[in-house]
Amino acid sequence: MDNQETDRRRPSFTISPKAVVIAVLVVILLFAVFTSFFSVDQTENAVVLRFGEYQRTTGPGLQMKIPFGIEKNINVETQIVKTLTFGYRATDPTGTSLTNARVNQDESMMLTGDLNIVDVEWIVQYRISDPRAYLFSVKDKETTIRDISQSVMNQLVGDLPILAVMTDQRTQIEYDAAEAMQVIFDRYGFGIDIVAVKLQNIMPPEGEVQDAFEDVNKAIQDMNSYINEGRQYYNQEIPAARGEAEKIISEAEGYASERINRAVGDTARFREMLSEYSRDKETTAGRLYIETMEDVLSDADTVTLIDSNVENFLPVRSIR
Repeated sequence: MDNQETDRRRPSFTISPKAVVIAVLVVILLFAVFTSFFSVDQTENAVVLRFGEYQRTTGPGLQMKIPFGIEKNINVETQIVKTLTFGYRATDPTGTSLTNARVNQDESMMLTGDLNIVDVEWIVQYRISDPRAYLFSVKDKETTIRDISQSVMNQLVGDLPILAVMTDQRTQIEYDAAEAMQVIFDRYGFGIDIVAVKLQNIMPPEGEVQDAFEDVNKAIQDMNSYINEGRQYYNQEIPAARGEAEKIISEAEGYASERINRAVGDTARFREMLSEYSRDKETTAGRLYIETMEDVLSDADTVTLIDSNVENFLPVRSIR
């Protein structure tokens, strides 16, 4: 009796079907809300798939999609420049330094156009320009990029002699490699843009060959030093010589102008004298003779007239 009375006194907890339905709806609603939004960073773009099929590409910010996994997003870094090293694997945080790097000669050893072996280390920097193509055009992306880069670099190095590869053709190789890689990636629809190709280190094989090339490099440096010294001397002397030449030319032009003006003046004066002489020849001739004698005699301290018929000199100034 006591147990039966105790059971009747206990409150009974029952959940109504309505409450269960409400709870389920709330859970579904929360799940729908949480799966309807996704965020895209400023350095990213997002590719949205519906049941695995491409639908659209969205930019940075808070974006919406169909919930319950019907649409999925894949965020792709499109504003970050990615770097791959070739011939070595860097251990520093930047991923590009040669210090304490692990050498990978399977990538770096190449044959030059003059049948020499050279060790070439380089980096390729690229940025994703088309997220859809980058995700779906190529399966193994990094391996494909490495294979294409090695093929292009081997071709460029194989067309040049080793000395050109190590010295004056480095910049041209970088430019040509970037262009050739971009053409191949565009042909495959890879969805990336090559930012830069940079040669890091180019060395001949160790031993006597490397020592010989070090001597060649030293000779080239000495040659460039002498060329720079010659250019410096040229830049000092040529402007000075040009200035002196311009000075002499200016003086000559001034002297020429002076002589021409004087000749023009003498000509004008002679023409006036000729006109006067034509009017009265005897008077003009006498006047000219007297003026000439005055000019001659005024410059002499003592004037002596010599007569060939007499033996002594006759001092004119003593005759008053």
